[in-house]
Amino acid sequence: MRLIIEQDYDLMSKWAANYVAKRIKEANPTPDKPFKLGCPTGSSPLGLYRELIRKFEAGELSFENVITFNMDEYVNLPEEHPESYHSFMWNNFFSKINIKKENVHILNGNAKDLVKECADYEAAIVAAGGIDLFMGGIGPDGHIAFNEPGSSIASRTRQKTLTTDTIIANCRFFDNNVDLVPKTALTVGVGTVMDAKEVLIMVNGHNKARALQHAVEEGVNHMWTISALQLHPHAIIVCDEAACGELKVDTYKYFKDIEKDNLL
Repeated sequence: MRLIIEQDYDLMSKWAANYVAKRIKEANPTPDKPFKLGCPTGSSPLGLYRELIRKFEAGELSFENVITFNMDEYVNLPEEHPESYHSFMWNNFFSKINIKKENVHILNGNAKDLVKECADYEAAIVAAGGIDLFMGGIGPDGHIAFNEPGSSIASRTRQKTLTTDTIIANCRFFDNNVDLVPKTALTVGVGTVMDAKEVLIMVNGHNKARALQHAVEEGVNHMWTISALQLHPHAIIVCDEAACGELKVDTYKYFKDIEKDNLL
């Protein structure tokens, strides 16, 4: 696992965007061989998305031959709801780049058969040839996507009940009213994310410091699902200084030292 420590959120976002853009351009995707990108929602990736949009607008990057698979979606929240992840992705990213609508995949939390929806999503990823790079963020309790503490490291796409901590964390998007936050969501599994060729996770802020410490310094633990990244052959965590508050001094110095000459 690589740990990239940047001074602040903006620099962290720029590093992540540069890495994603580099991987897409190196793949030189075509209609017959597209690049498959896993996408997160939430506050952590907003800076990354802004940087990728800027690169597209500057003519540095094209998403014409990119296929996306989102991590999750709320259950029983209309797609047109301003806080649905469909709305989030189109408002903050997809509508601002040249991605084809048919290349966008987001779980349908309003499907009549949610079990089938999840199975079909897994099948669609396999049919696409697997995900080349899965981007993501984590919650304060170390959950990746909506794989809350206790989720199996081998889990696949399924419906999950959200913890009180996650509901409280997300209520800021619902007028700070926990009663308005959906209580369940469809989410890719930890195993789904781990199947990607590369995983890049963004961690920012003091409130994520304990989760980062468990991800980097502790063992693999299903109570901190982000720790599964230790088992991935090509995993990167990009964080800001604020998120490093719980790391041992020697751990911090070690990763700063080995990455000091690595621009990407």
